Amino acid sequence: MPIPYVTEQTFEREVVKSELPVLAEFSADCQPSRVVAPEVEAVAREVEGKAKVVRIDIDKSRRLATLLKVQQVPTFVVFMKGRPVVGEQGALRRSELLAMLEPYLPRPEGAIKPVELAQLVQQGQVVPVDTREAAAFSRAHIPRAVNLPLEEIEGRLAELHMLPGEPVLYCRSGDKSRELADKLTAAGVPVGFLEGGLLAWEGALLPIERPD
Repeated sequence: MPIPYVTEQTFEREVVKSELPVLAEFSADCQPSRVVAPEVEAVAREVEGKAKVVRIDIDKSRRLATLLKVQQVPTFVVFMKGRPVVGEQGALRRSELLAMLEPYLPRPEGAIKPVELAQLVQQGQVVPVDTREAAAFSRAHIPRAVNLPLEEIEGRLAELHMLPGEPVLYCRSGDKSRELADKLTAAGVPVGFLEGGLLAWEGALLPIERPD
């Protein structure tokens, strides 16, 4: 998707007054900006509806570039509620741009990040509920997790709420447990879910239990 350009005249409307977080790329007609373009466009597609991605041509918006101390292109700045909150220079990859934006993206109700879950488990506040099949659970799971397969949970709600902490559902990638958490919450049984599932937990280099 083409990234819209913001000028000094439209900056206040498009960035300062934006209700969504904004990732602004300060660019110019040069090779480094052209190299990074596909990465920026991939991010724009991925965060559509959750954040805005815009470009600012430093040759046409010199005052903005000076104000934000932009010294090279590309430079990326995330704005939240009109204020610059984080900035990075250089030809960043899609994953690096997403990592800049991610803390400011709106989060689904009940979503818990891997590091947050690890802290809550350590504090004894929550119990991870592995919704995968028993065989997958027996191979590897989050420490202190219990296994309640996805298709059984709605018939075992009493068991879910007898756990010694708030239940947090997880599956392999997070999609199925999120759907179930949304369904249960809509039915008046609010439960949390692990964003990104077991894959995100492993990606955060958190411990995994692998029973012999």
